[in-house]
Amino acid sequence: MLDNYLVSLLIATPLSGALLSFLLPDRPTLLRNFTVGVLLLEAFWAILMIQAFQNGNPSLQLAQTLNWITLDLGSLGRVSIDYAVGIDGLNLALVALAVLVLLAGAISSWAIHTRSKTYFALYLVLSASIIGCFVAQDFFLFYLFFEFMLLPMYFLIGLWGGDRREYAALKFFVYTFAGSLLILIVMIGLYLSAIDPAETAALLGLVPDTASATPEIIRSVQQLLAENAIDPGKLVHTFRFGYLMDPGNYIPGSLLHTETVMQLGPLPVRTLAFWLLLIGFAVKLPVVPVHTWLPDAHVEAPTPVSVVLAGILLKVGGYGLIRIVDGFFPVEAFENSIPLAILAALSIVYGGFNALAQQDLKKMIAYSSVSHMGFVLLGIAAFTAEGFNGAIYQMVSHGVLSSMLFLLAGVLYERTHDRGIDHYKGLIRIMPKYTVMTGIAFFATLGLPGFSGFIGELFTLMGAFGAGQIPAWIPAVSTLGIVLAAMYCLWTYQRMFFGNLWYGGDEKLLTDLTSRETGLLVTLAVLTLLLGIFPNLVFNTTQETVGSLIGVLRQL
Repeated sequence: MLDNYLVSLLIATPLSGALLSFLLPDRPTLLRNFTVGVLLLEAFWAILMIQAFQNGNPSLQLAQTLNWITLDLGSLGRVSIDYAVGIDGLNLALVALAVLVLLAGAISSWAIHTRSKTYFALYLVLSASIIGCFVAQDFFLFYLFFEFMLLPMYFLIGLWGGDRREYAALKFFVYTFAGSLLILIVMIGLYLSAIDPAETAALLGLVPDTASATPEIIRSVQQLLAENAIDPGKLVHTFRFGYLMDPGNYIPGSLLHTETVMQLGPLPVRTLAFWLLLIGFAVKLPVVPVHTWLPDAHVEAPTPVSVVLAGILLKVGGYGLIRIVDGFFPVEAFENSIPLAILAALSIVYGGFNALAQQDLKKMIAYSSVSHMGFVLLGIAAFTAEGFNGAIYQMVSHGVLSSMLFLLAGVLYERTHDRGIDHYKGLIRIMPKYTVMTGIAFFATLGLPGFSGFIGELFTLMGAFGAGQIPAWIPAVSTLGIVLAAMYCLWTYQRMFFGNLWYGGDEKLLTDLTSRETGLLVTLAVLTLLLGIFPNLVFNTTQETVGSLIGVLRQL
């Protein structure tokens, strides 16, 4: 019975925790322990969710649907907005990653001593919003969570960040808010163009309720719709993902009908809608050239926020590209595979060269994220099962590795308040545990076989090389990103850890990892190793849904 509510509990638990935190005294240690406790409960729900998930089933599981907003518009039909959540192969691994990263960020918040009650309340609200984005199965619900993520992240950067925190927070908000407005435009167009066939059948009196709408009834409603035999006042418009993916649910002659001939300027309306959605999610991923907010946000954000930002927030962009952009506009996505792949290669190479040129450790990691998320876009552009599976795997792998890298950068910064790569040398002599953990993170990041980074890049490249519509030179150029990753990781490691000990400030500040830091970093290191050796931990959950999705999309 609990299985029916597990997904909702993943959202409700941190939200409830945020409200309860205001009843606690403003003591940083107490509030941090309370937040960790809330997210440990969240992890318990996630474990139950993984156990209940059936790997061989490509359809939506653990789903919960409640009628949320219904509004009768007379001759314009009816608005139906549902609280619809669920899990499948596209989001299970990402939800598990989100729970892990959010817990790691809470544990690493030991340096937060000012306005701690507000900080941890915002952190829990952010946690609920991120989980909500991944599990929402209604576009309106997804958009609410997507937008609401901006608010806590803006304050977390703007109030607890570095010297230029106001600038970084504002830049993050403006970029992502502008992107979300593009998504909103397309969402409205989709709503005006599509119907919920089950609720329409109930409104027409064909069935007593939506639960009685069999596949035969739904097909009959779609046939009536295609023949313009339904009174517009009896059409129930919808935001549900499942219905928006089915061309049979689109109203003939509507703005975004799959056979519409409408144009806006030189572009067909559906092609324009595809690019608006793409840009909206590309900002979040981020993709060059709409990536410039990311380095500033990372540099100024406190360590736990950087961990969440790189570890999981960027993945909402990749998930949106697969679930929404490719799901709703498969023909346009396939036709634009080449420009998407070129953007991916540009992000991979540009991010790699910029990472190589950085003197700031956090900025180097930020640009490496741009490069590695380029592989996600490359896998998505391939439009193959290998590409989609590789993109999801790469997001999971990068989530673990980027969290580890930003935690390592935070260790140094919280001791010395100095992120300059050239300001450290010979750290191996006095920080051996820190040296080992950094080595593991760097070697995994550069794609060494045996670690998760290798598998994700391998499958996205395999998908791109195997995609007949993408010229082979694009993935070939993308392999340069792997070479650049080796260069900036190894060069940084050599400069900071080898040679005679030197630091421009007080060397007494350079103490090795504490037990808390060691435990957190070892957990992430073991996880990247396990994922590298046993990639089926992710692929077993994704392959059936991805295979089914690719089969459906390629038929449209």
